[in-house]
Amino acid sequence: MLDLLDLSDTVLYDVVRAVLLWTAIPTFAYFMAINLSYGMLMLLGWWDVRRSAARRSVLDLSETATAPISMGITVVMPAWNEAALIGESVRSILALDYPDHEVIVVNDGSTDDTLEVLTRAFDLRRSSRSVPTGGPVEVRGAVRGVYEASDPSIPLVVLDTENSGRSDAVNAGIAAGTKDLMVFLDADSVLDTDALLLAVQPFLDDPLRVVATGGSVRAVNGCRVVAGRVTQVGLPSAWIARFQVLEYLRAFSLGRAGWSMVRCLMLISGAFGVYRRDILLHVGGLDADTIGEDFELAMAVHRWCRRRRRDYRMQFVTEPASWTEVPDSLAVLRRQRVRWHRGLWEVLWKYRRMTLNPRYGRVGMVGLPYYWLFELFAPLFEVLGVVIIVLALLTGAVDPVMVLVMLGLALGAGILVSVFAVLLEELSFHRLPRW
Repeated sequence: MLDLLDLSDTVLYDVVRAVLLWTAIPTFAYFMAINLSYGMLMLLGWWDVRRSAARRSVLDLSETATAPISMGITVVMPAWNEAALIGESVRSILALDYPDHEVIVVNDGSTDDTLEVLTRAFDLRRSSRSVPTGGPVEVRGAVRGVYEASDPSIPLVVLDTENSGRSDAVNAGIAAGTKDLMVFLDADSVLDTDALLLAVQPFLDDPLRVVATGGSVRAVNGCRVVAGRVTQVGLPSAWIARFQVLEYLRAFSLGRAGWSMVRCLMLISGAFGVYRRDILLHVGGLDADTIGEDFELAMAVHRWCRRRRRDYRMQFVTEPASWTEVPDSLAVLRRQRVRWHRGLWEVLWKYRRMTLNPRYGRVGMVGLPYYWLFELFAPLFEVLGVVIIVLALLTGAVDPVMVLVMLGLALGAGILVSVFAVLLEELSFHRLPRW
């Protein structure tokens, strides 16, 4: 009886080892695939950023800023309880270098004196401009009033609406806008002076095909901001915010630049993106019921263009930057990332019929599968992978030397991407005062 028990234990142990071995192999393959994809995006991003930096060195923006550009811009700024900074924010946006842009502030049912601050700062008066709430872009929040600056030389419009959320507030701005292009900005965001000129350049170079562009997002923590402008770039004191500075460099300078190079840009950040207004009207604006509204909007544009077999481009532009506050505590960071991941899941599920569908080209065959496998499920696969590798080591199912080699490759690839991101930022833009 004892012999049989020992035999069964041995057989069970061998089965467990075999299972762990055959699960460890795809785990290693997953880690290799994700790091290989990062490496490819890194090389593509490096090429795109360096090419853009070289082009920027010969581009005379002073002439563009004074030229009668045919494509005007409407900057939509949703605001909820922003009385403390709304005046300075609006002044900084009005002062951007661009020959034809208007600013629409949507007071999204603020309970403080946001509207009163704007009224005093710009001497607002009732406007005859109407906001079509039943048109192609649905506006759920009732528009209580439309105001304009009494000085006709100040292109400012203020919509006072009932509180209905950021997405619906942006939709109200889209409905009220009159220019060819639209930009959405939060009231606490800070733009570079020439950001609009740089972000619009692809539309001027290729006006028939370019439907949207996205700019970089940088952490304003630790920077010196004067009159709505970043006058000195610095690093935040909190290490958790410093890690996000590096994360943003990797995500934008390498990741999105790489995707843009292969014409498969899937996401334009809600913190800084430029869209053709006619395209926004066709897709119905932002989905107010979706958490990841910026991702959803980009996907809606992809789907609309692909279904109509339109030759189009969505392009990432590396130079212009929007500076925003990043979380400096674990609790706030956790809430932000949970929200981002929920939004990612919602959008991927909403557009699941596009995944691996040849009708949608590279977006359906490459971009969406990547986001499913390496973005949505990455946390789950990585946690399971660590558990499997540890168990495989404890049972002797895998060679410890092989594990160390694979771990070294994975960590080395991650470090290489981070170093490349910092080098690229320093060599191309040199925003930070010290290495």
